[in-house]
Amino acid sequence: MSETFDTSLPPFDRLSPTQLQTLVGALDVAYYRQGDSLIEADTSCHQLFIIIKGSVEESSAVGDGEVYAHYTADDIFDVRAMLEPQCRHRYTALEDTLCYLLPKDVFNTLYQANGQFAAYFESNLARRQQLLEEAHRQQNLAEFILTKVDDDSIQPCLVLPRETSLRAVTEQLQAMGMDAALVKADDNHPYGIVTRTNLLHATMLDDLSPSTAVGQVATAPVISVKKGDYLFNAMLAMTRHKVKRVSVLDEGNIVGMLDLTQVLSLFSTHSHVLTLRIARANSVEELALAASSQSRLVETLFNNGIHTRFVMELIATVNEQIIEKAFQLIVPQVMHDHCCFVVMGSEGRGEQILKTDQDNALILDDGVEWPTLSQTMHALTETLNKLGYPLCPGNVMVNNPKWVKHKSEWLHTIKALISRGNDTDMMELAILADSHAVAGNRELLVPIKQQLHQQMIAQERLLTIFTRPVLRFSVPLSLFGKLKANKHGLDIKQGGIFPIVHGCRALALEHNVEHNNTFERIEQLVERKVLEPSTGSNLSEALKLFIKLRLRQQLDHPSGGLQQHIYVERLSRPDRDLLRHSLHVVKKFKEWLGYHYQIRD
Repeated sequence: MSETFDTSLPPFDRLSPTQLQTLVGALDVAYYRQGDSLIEADTSCHQLFIIIKGSVEESSAVGDGEVYAHYTADDIFDVRAMLEPQCRHRYTALEDTLCYLLPKDVFNTLYQANGQFAAYFESNLARRQQLLEEAHRQQNLAEFILTKVDDDSIQPCLVLPRETSLRAVTEQLQAMGMDAALVKADDNHPYGIVTRTNLLHATMLDDLSPSTAVGQVATAPVISVKKGDYLFNAMLAMTRHKVKRVSVLDEGNIVGMLDLTQVLSLFSTHSHVLTLRIARANSVEELALAASSQSRLVETLFNNGIHTRFVMELIATVNEQIIEKAFQLIVPQVMHDHCCFVVMGSEGRGEQILKTDQDNALILDDGVEWPTLSQTMHALTETLNKLGYPLCPGNVMVNNPKWVKHKSEWLHTIKALISRGNDTDMMELAILADSHAVAGNRELLVPIKQQLHQQMIAQERLLTIFTRPVLRFSVPLSLFGKLKANKHGLDIKQGGIFPIVHGCRALALEHNVEHNNTFERIEQLVERKVLEPSTGSNLSEALKLFIKLRLRQQLDHPSGGLQQHIYVERLSRPDRDLLRHSLHVVKKFKEWLGYHYQIRD
């Protein structure tokens, strides 16, 4: 019977041919009648069970026999008993059941010898995700993304005194075959950079003498990355700051440069090309053409195995540049310094990958009069809609006067929301808590965010009301711990993403964590000892998984739009196991939040 064992099933597909031969040779087959006990609690277990057909119930051996899980065809149990002296629970056949039996000593030998095999059974979600990603990592673009800035990728650079003449700089660049040099800092100036193009413009267009000091021409400050950082982060820095070169620092000292051409020769998704097209757009039509290629960039990155958080960071940067450019095209230049355009929701948190509904607002400087404000905001909303950002069903957009106010009015609004403190007001505060300035005078948002945080610190009653929505949506797990879905699929937003995002948002307000991004909020909450390190890493990994599974389904089935349901039957068994594990993490987090905020719903 063991000869028919399907070795393509995870995690056995991670074993080498020799290990598979050992596995198959050691397998036995056992038959259990309905009601038979396969494993008793508090006893030693000498084999791993792999169900061929039938079903098995895991339950407590004490009290009322609390049921923990049900297992069916292809499921595996009890891995924990393979790594511990005794089994903790009882396993009973719910119907006639046929199982493969793998001896404990053989399992442990394979577990110790094969890290990819062991990763499948890792109990810590963060570690399990990490090992599985390493096991599946592709060898092309993903390898580049995870390559670090080191001596092989760093280019030597020329560092010159500020008083060096333009002629001397040109001669040295030509002699060394370089097209850029760094200019030393002094007490009054930071490090600068000068390129051959700068030199050409200085002498031919600005009529500067060849004897002019290069310090007068250099551009400062120079964007830098650290040696040992991911090469992807260098690309991200170039994209965010719209530059073609970054300096490389090692313990604060400049050790070289990275050039865009060099990086692009390795990085074929050309995200920087997209941002250049955005920057050069002179009309809404040109901007829409550039923005339309964003989804292809996401798909390229995702299909090449790039880490979800890297994709999110890059797309958040691109989204910000698209929206900022739309603002510049629609809002009169004279008003740019007197208003601030902010985005909220997943976009405000930097967690948007595919374009979602608009969530935005406008802050006006006090005393500013703008007769055509309403028409301009309607035009901006429609422009963003043309660029692929759908209208918000809740009308949280700048075409709604409720979300366009002077700074003092916003400050008064926050006080009023906190003063009333009902459920609706708390949800409006939740929207504002994720505000992120993307265009105009960004300093206008600072006092508003400060007031929101200062007035919510240690507000136990308000934080209880604020957090209560987390407990209103049930985690999509059955009574027996299995994935629970309806005909539309498993609602991953309500059941998985929202509890983590909103729960961490509440904790961030309570402890004055200023970051918007949920991952960064979690890191800060762990650092401040609000969350245990294991809880923080598991929440981060669970959120990444939910976003990844949702994105994969949206890319595979674009006709479904941005729907939030996961079709469980389309998932591989490892993904189903990870999803179930992650939802258990959410369930425990919700229980902790209920206790922490004394929510008695």
